[in-house]
Amino acid sequence: MTEGLLFLLFFFFQAEDGIRDFCLSRGLGDVYKRQVTQMLWVNLIMDTFAALALATEPANDAVMKDKPRSPKAFIITKQMWYEIFGVGIIFFIFLVTLLYTKAVSLTEFFTIFVLLQWWNLFNARVFGQRRSIFDGLLKNPAFAGIALVILVGQFLIVQYGGAMFRTEPLSMETWVLILAGTSIVTVVRELFYQISKIFK
Repeated sequence: MTEGLLFLLFFFFQAEDGIRDFCLSRGLGDVYKRQVTQMLWVNLIMDTFAALALATEPANDAVMKDKPRSPKAFIITKQMWYEIFGVGIIFFIFLVTLLYTKAVSLTEFFTIFVLLQWWNLFNARVFGQRRSIFDGLLKNPAFAGIALVILVGQFLIVQYGGAMFRTEPLSMETWVLILAGTSIVTVVRELFYQISKIFK
């Protein structure tokens, strides 16, 4: 049941990516539509790697402690909807703002876009569950391995993709700044979880 729920939830996360991809490629055509190979990599991450990572997540025994749900209840709760659309809207506004203001280069934008999805993958792993993103993380080597493949793949594409991916190498300082900056996706979620434990 847990594996099926995670996979279904991932489908809804995909809806967010589809909306963002459409808007970025159609609405801002001259800026982003040319980056076809970059979008293919993003889709590969979300459609294949992330799906495999979430599908390998073992069952969570803590689910048995939850109160029984009505058989007629929809699998996605109101709180889940808020989180899905909330994160999607925040990502969208942030990314479009970066493009319109030209605050970063296209390579930096591409990297920020991917790493936002990468960090959000850790949130998706515990989506709808009252537990830390670190809970059992190292007990699933497949998830950790796939996450590492995505991160290393992004690094190689940016640093060595050149004309094929239309990227320019970034400095190590820029990589650290982007990694740290985009990690707010998981930091905020973890802070909310830890605070909720205090006021439980």
